[in-house]
Amino acid sequence: MIRFEILTLFPDFFKGPLSESILNRACEKRLIDIRIINIRDFTADKHHVADDYPYGGGAGMVMKPEPIAKAICSLKEESPQPRVIFLTPQGKPFTQQRARELAQLERIVLLCGHYEGIDERVRMRHVDEEISIGDYVLTGGEAPALIVLDAVARMVPGVLGNEDSFRNDSFYEGILDYPHYTRPEEFEGDRVPETLLSGHHKKIEEWRRREALARTLRVRPDLLEHAPLSEEDHRILNELRKLG
Repeated sequence: MIRFEILTLFPDFFKGPLSESILNRACEKRLIDIRIINIRDFTADKHHVADDYPYGGGAGMVMKPEPIAKAICSLKEESPQPRVIFLTPQGKPFTQQRARELAQLERIVLLCGHYEGIDERVRMRHVDEEISIGDYVLTGGEAPALIVLDAVARMVPGVLGNEDSFRNDSFYEGILDYPHYTRPEEFEGDRVPETLLSGHHKKIEEWRRREALARTLRVRPDLLEHAPLSEEDHRILNELRKLG
């Protein structure tokens, strides 16, 4: 079981998403444990002030170091030691590979920044890793924390019920996912590919691999540079390139 501990100024942000669907069921089954921790609970004043003006001037406020440091230190008093991740646009890009690696841990602390960010001394002394979900800026780290939580949790055995569900995901093997179809067989004049109706498992598998490679070549050709491709994959890609 992985324990996720989310440090935030806005704990109510997570009430809806964590009370629904797969994540909620995973918690009920004790496959994952999610704890939402209010950083304001670690402030020392009666107004629970967790931010202040930046030294040197400038727009916006900065999250104070003391409450964050106290919150993290309180979590590190428990075993096993958690990995503290700060969600920030300045972090390393979050990938499927990193999600797979994080799913091997027992405890993950997700620190949500806000305003203009957190005091640099917290980053230096108390953060183990910084993760970005993309080259853009949001109002806070709560949405990125939820994304990381979801991506990692679904890799935990039993969370999705069928492990093949995530093994076939886009990026899991370095390429995009193949197209999916369900009933009805015909919709707005388009039919489900005959191969998928054939019941021939080997042909279906081959069709799906070819379509996944074709989609990756068309939409994200950059992924093919590092994907673990077989000789057959390279043959298919060469054929697809010739077809234009």
